[in-house]
Amino acid sequence: MDIQVVTLFPEMIRTGSGFGVCGRAIERGLANVSSINPRDYTADVHKTVDDRPYGGGPGMVLKVEPFQKAITAAKAALSGDGPVIFLSPQGRRFDQGIARELADLSGMVLVAGRYEGFDERLIEAECDDEISLGDFVLSGGEVVALAMIDAVIRLLPGVLGDEASAENDSFSDELFDCPHYTRPEQVDGVAVPKVLLDGNHEEIRRWRLKQALGRTSTRRPDLLAKRQLTDEEERLLREYQIEQQSKQLQQVN
Repeated sequence: MDIQVVTLFPEMIRTGSGFGVCGRAIERGLANVSSINPRDYTADVHKTVDDRPYGGGPGMVLKVEPFQKAITAAKAALSGDGPVIFLSPQGRRFDQGIARELADLSGMVLVAGRYEGFDERLIEAECDDEISLGDFVLSGGEVVALAMIDAVIRLLPGVLGDEASAENDSFSDELFDCPHYTRPEQVDGVAVPKVLLDGNHEEIRRWRLKQALGRTSTRRPDLLAKRQLTDEEERLLREYQIEQQSKQLQQVN
């Protein structure tokens, strides 16, 4: 996976992608993350990349020429073909499905904006896709780029020590992950659920699936609505709901 990031702050990308799973994947040659700075493609001594908006208004708008040249350089640097993705609040909302979609590519160019955004003519000329991290305001696209890079790289073959880790992550199948426990068995009087200690792998699987379904139903029912539940999942979800109702009654009494 070859990822080129067009950004005014390449040090953010270099630093942020150098830790943990991403850093190890880069060290092992499973992924490459490089940055290209549009300021390197300016012609004036001040390396100007923005200007005042036509029609007036606050803020500055990113200019076409330096970003277009930087995008051209980024596409040329890709080891294969890949889309040019603008990181924009107007784009489609990034999720695990999009992460899987991007992980199947050989590479991509991520374009991080700043200030009031890009001259629209740059987007019309260069954009293959627009992606948003969510409905909130950030100072720039670098944080979005790092989030996407992390989500995509961890899905690449060989990146995680246990391939099942990616399959079991939250959102991998429109479900939250189940609760996890480790040693010691008791913490402040709270014990690890007995099912996890008994060694019955089928019962453990059912318990984990039940907890994942229940958590998702309680915290993000919109995610569960997207999923076609199997007969087993419907039974487990009903069990979870009955158990929670019973707990609530016990607490009241």
